[in-house]
Amino acid sequence: MSFSKAVDLLRLARLASNYGGVSLTEIEREFECVRRTAQRMTQALEQVFPDTEDYVDGDGIKRWRVPRRRVGEFFAPQADEVAALELAISALEREGLKREVSQLRSLRQTIDLLMPDKRRAGLEADEEALLEAMGHAARPGPQPASNPTVDAAIAQALKGPFVLKIRYRGRRDEASRERWIEPYGLLLGARRYLVGRDRDRDDGHMRHFRVEDIEAAETTEDWFARASGFDFDDYAQRAFGVFQNDREFGEVVWRFTADAAPHAARYRFHPGQTSETGPDGSLTIRFEACGWLEMCWHLYAWGDQVEVLAPAELADMVRDHRRSDFPGLP
Repeated sequence: MSFSKAVDLLRLARLASNYGGVSLTEIEREFECVRRTAQRMTQALEQVFPDTEDYVDGDGIKRWRVPRRRVGEFFAPQADEVAALELAISALEREGLKREVSQLRSLRQTIDLLMPDKRRAGLEADEEALLEAMGHAARPGPQPASNPTVDAAIAQALKGPFVLKIRYRGRRDEASRERWIEPYGLLLGARRYLVGRDRDRDDGHMRHFRVEDIEAAETTEDWFARASGFDFDDYAQRAFGVFQNDREFGEVVWRFTADAAPHAARYRFHPGQTSETGPDGSLTIRFEACGWLEMCWHLYAWGDQVEVLAPAELADMVRDHRRSDFPGLP
């Protein structure tokens, strides 16, 4: 058996070790092969792993399943995978997401328990070296405050989804008041925003609630149906940052100077952006979004190395604030 075929067989064993096993159609899709090749792969699977079970599921589809204990040692995590998990824990901790941090730490403990003893020492040494090398990945700067009780209630409500009762003080409120929110998701940035519908409003609009300004939160037993067709990723991409304003939504065009263009080319300002390099070496970025104030905050850091071509309102907002004495770029 060639090395590549051995690797494919282990990949197949991993697929077959899940609860439902794997079918011929799934093998064809995963390995981009024809039916006959998929059949030969299941034969090889049965030869290498004699405990392989085949059965017909409720839809009449034949499936192959390998007992997980037979393949577990082959797929013990690698040092870079565990290091990535630790970095994720650190990143979530800096964002104030303590509930998620607790869940990932529990996952890490589970990995340690399942790790074969003979591999644990070497893995820990490699992981430590990788984390030391990646130490520069930490993000300094101010972070939003968090309340573990509020965070837990939000997480529970999002899972339901259940209506969330919060005590919240908006910017125009003289005092906090009780609100009943149908939560749809969280936007993470310089601040965290809970996105949802306020049941006291009958306009159906999504609203943003600053998580650090939620004084108390309680998950109710009131289940609700999320709006059909609502896509949270699409919704989030309508904004440059986290602020949404339909009146501001439209085409945004920025032109970076030839000096700043190589640096700007390494940025992704928006998931839907397009770019064009001009004859003079300048770089023009186009995307559709709203959130002019957050755009201003970012554009300020580029000094006079960027010009706003559209919209005109955004160009007016930044025109008198384009400095030429910044020693570096973002």
